Amino acid sequence: MAVSQLVERRESEHRFFFLVAVLFPLLVLAGFGRTYYLKGFFATPPVSALVHLHGALMTIWIFLFMTQVWLISARRIKTHQRLGIAGAVLGLLMIPVGLFTAVAAAKYGSPSFPPNIPPRVFMVVPVFDMIMFVIFFGGALYYRKRAADHKRLILLTVMNFVPPAIGRLPIAALVTLGPIAFFGIPDVLAFTLVGIDRWRNGKVNRAFLYGAILLTLSHPLRLVLGFSPVWLRFATWLTA
Repeated sequence: MAVSQLVERRESEHRFFFLVAVLFPLLVLAGFGRTYYLKGFFATPPVSALVHLHGALMTIWIFLFMTQVWLISARRIKTHQRLGIAGAVLGLLMIPVGLFTAVAAAKYGSPSFPPNIPPRVFMVVPVFDMIMFVIFFGGALYYRKRAADHKRLILLTVMNFVPPAIGRLPIAALVTLGPIAFFGIPDVLAFTLVGIDRWRNGKVNRAFLYGAILLTLSHPLRLVLGFSPVWLRFATWLTA
């Protein structure tokens, strides 16, 4: 492949990740605006200190993601690598805080949980969010020296957090569809991106493909597992 084609492909990827770095925060703001970021303008219930901590860590992670994308686009690789250490520490903090927040929401109730699903059943959704985060973010750190795998695994961590934002969008059609929308849209998007990636590069990135499959399979698994006696006993033990 000619050098000019390689350069154009690299620049195209930079533009794509820059677009994700812009759209993802906007989606999060639209989804969580009424209940968190802009709650002062809406008559929504107050949130606990734990939720504030969880929200703060997630917000920092989003800004860190945006910064890292910009650093790569600006070819400031060394700074990107050094900031990656802070990202690893942040990720380690997000995991227990995210799990504790999910357990507290199931135990004490949360306006973010669907009213027609028992809290201990729905708790499986945020718990799996953190499990998927561990897998994708951990894989991205492990393959940090393999840029093609690293950036695609980071993209999967972003897509893992898309369903909670979609599920909170104040759009009646999406609310009516429920899991079909907030799980289905990211799943279709994931495999669309895998297909585009295959078309552009002439080969499938296995980390991206396997990660998309894992993320997609985790969505119906959550719905099945949440109503199982095993999970309900476990959730009851956690929230006791």
